[in-house]
Amino acid sequence: MRKTATTRYDVAEHLRTPKEMAAYLQACLEEADGDAAFIAKALGDIARAKGMSQVARDTGLSRESLYKALSGERSPDFDTILKVIGALGLKLHAEAGRG
Repeated sequence: MRKTATTRYDVAEHLRTPKEMAAYLQACLEEADGDAAFIAKALGDIARAKGMSQVARDTGLSRESLYKALSGERSPDFDTILKVIGALGLKLHAEAGRG
C-alpha cells in the first residue's frame, strides 16, 4: 500500500486580496472566544500573506519582534495589534452585541 504524501496547510498562501484577509480576520474574531493570542496568530497569518518585511517597515517594528508577537504563543500589546492592523490596511469597528 502506498503512503499518501501530505503537505502542511498554510492559510497565508490562500489570503490573496484585502477582502479575503478581512473576511479571515472577521471569522477569527468570531471564533476567538476572548483568546487574544488566537487573534494575534490570525494577524500573523495575514501579515505573512502580505509580506512580513513590508508589515515590519509599515509598523516600525522589527520582523523578529513581529514574528514573536504574532506567533499565537503570547498576547501582544494592544498598540502592536493596532499598528499591525493599520499596516495591513484593515480597520477595526465595533457594533452593539446582543443583550
